[in-house]
Amino acid sequence: MRTLLAAPDRTYDGYIFDLDGTVYLGKELLPGARELIEELRRRNARIVYLSNNPTRDPQMYLDKLAGLGIPARPEEILNTVVTMTAWLTEHAADRRIFVIGEEPLQRALRDAGLTLSEDAAEIDVIVASYDRRFDYRKLQIAFDALAVHKRAILVTTNPDVYCPFPNGAGEPDAGAIVAAIEACTGVRCQVNAGKPDRLMVETAMRRIGLRADQCVMVGDRLSTDIAMGIAAGMDSALVLTGETTLPMLAASAVRPTWVIERIDHLLPAGS
Repeated sequence: MRTLLAAPDRTYDGYIFDLDGTVYLGKELLPGARELIEELRRRNARIVYLSNNPTRDPQMYLDKLAGLGIPARPEEILNTVVTMTAWLTEHAADRRIFVIGEEPLQRALRDAGLTLSEDAAEIDVIVASYDRRFDYRKLQIAFDALAVHKRAILVTTNPDVYCPFPNGAGEPDAGAIVAAIEACTGVRCQVNAGKPDRLMVETAMRRIGLRADQCVMVGDRLSTDIAMGIAAGMDSALVLTGETTLPMLAASAVRPTWVIERIDHLLPAGS
């Protein structure tokens, strides 16, 4: 394990990439990203892109990547809209669901035939997600369903407490909404459909179709990207183009296999 800059000394059959902070930052492609992906395509490496962001559906990611000059295939895109919809379809197909989340997530759940409700007396599952229209009314519905009627469970799309933006800006993410609900109800969140938890790991590994030792997880966040790679038993590469800095890494117990300044440093020199 390494705590200082150390580029990979091997290539992999599969590359699992975080997106924001790794491949792009906000609306801008990060340096070297297009060139790296093009080279991996030439080498026939398998690629999966992961995101904890539930405010976009897979097609929106495909469109964004294509607009940045990185065409991708639908099966290569995996985000928490996909994993949350899959979990609810399997475990709550006949239940009533209250969604604190934005239209792409709500639309995916409706399209999957799930029943959405804002009636606290009949809600079985509360999905706490990234919602830029979160307000007291929504918090009250969650409170009533969990603490008054005591019939619902709390789940989340992703544990991120904030979403970083370029130039040090950012905004609260799903984890902040989960914390608000937990604080006022005393109820703990039971399921996380995003990184680093099992649901996302297992879905990603099915998508890429390789063993963990054949893959590397690449991302900018220690608590989600790198922790997920470690949990899956695969190598991990931390890029310093997003959230994590070297001082943050030095203070963390999470240790990536590799630490690189930018994504195109993934390939060994001369390979």
